[in-house]
Amino acid sequence: MALSARRLLALGAVLAGLLAVAPHAGAATVSAFYYPWFGTPSADGDYEHWAQRGHVPPDDIAADFYPARGLYSSSSASVIDSQMRELAKAGVDEVVVSWWGRGTVEDRRLPAVIAAARKRKLTVAVHLEPYGGRTVENTVADALHLRQAHGVRVFYVFQPFDVAPAEWAAANETLRARGLTVFAQTPLAGAASAGGFSGLYTYDVLVWGGDKFARICAQARARKLLCAPSVGPGFDARRATGETRVKPRRDGATYDSMWRAAVKARADLVTITSYNEWQEGTQVEAAAPASRRSGLAYQGYDGAWGLQGAAARTAYLDRTAHWAQLFRRQLRG
Repeated sequence: MALSARRLLALGAVLAGLLAVAPHAGAATVSAFYYPWFGTPSADGDYEHWAQRGHVPPDDIAADFYPARGLYSSSSASVIDSQMRELAKAGVDEVVVSWWGRGTVEDRRLPAVIAAARKRKLTVAVHLEPYGGRTVENTVADALHLRQAHGVRVFYVFQPFDVAPAEWAAANETLRARGLTVFAQTPLAGAASAGGFSGLYTYDVLVWGGDKFARICAQARARKLLCAPSVGPGFDARRATGETRVKPRRDGATYDSMWRAAVKARADLVTITSYNEWQEGTQVEAAAPASRRSGLAYQGYDGAWGLQGAAARTAYLDRTAHWAQLFRRQLRG
């Protein structure tokens, strides 16, 4: 029997509500960690983050790669719009925005990121960082605030287990009742389950390689958790932090191997570390060719998948589009 227009509208509202509560369930989502914390003197009064650890921009920056668009400000509407356009073209569905508490520069820039993302039909999640004084209680308050103020429904909690997993259980029950999905940064499904999280992600591509994804996702599935392992092109933070451990890019082979492992593990989501964390050298954002600036050497993407010159600048974004398509084909096919 045909449904009335009123009943159809009501059914549509119910379905929309269900999708909002569980936006990732079976969705083959590709998410990318995004950092809105860069600044320039002309736009922000200082080289925010580019000058980390005593570096003196513009030629001497706290990164081993140099961005193709130059040193940019994350407060620039045109920069944000072009970045969201790149992410959408690369097959990313969700932008996971680094957030360091209310009133911070990342908090103030969040509305502009959300507006630009929605223009490109991207959803926005928030990466709840270990900001000063963060507790389980104020994490709940902050998540509910971000839900109310900006409509954010998905949260990734970095380093949640500075406290016992059980301390998160009641908090996550509260958040789930409000229609929020919360991921814990951990490879341990037992801890995420005990904490009442919706799922887990790994983030750290230096420590948690693709060889561990099958086990992590199998254990997550056994506990009915969403598995969102993190893939990345490599890791190199020597100039920014002095960290001596490096995960080489191997001309794209590192990125391919991590993606291949995530797809084979039948991940529910794939999270990318990262779109633009230049300090740790995990970025897939377009980079300038290898060069020397005031005597300092910068790496480039030349050689990745055999590409050179202009084509190499966006090599990792283009490869992301390739893997995103394969990932969706597997889970939706």
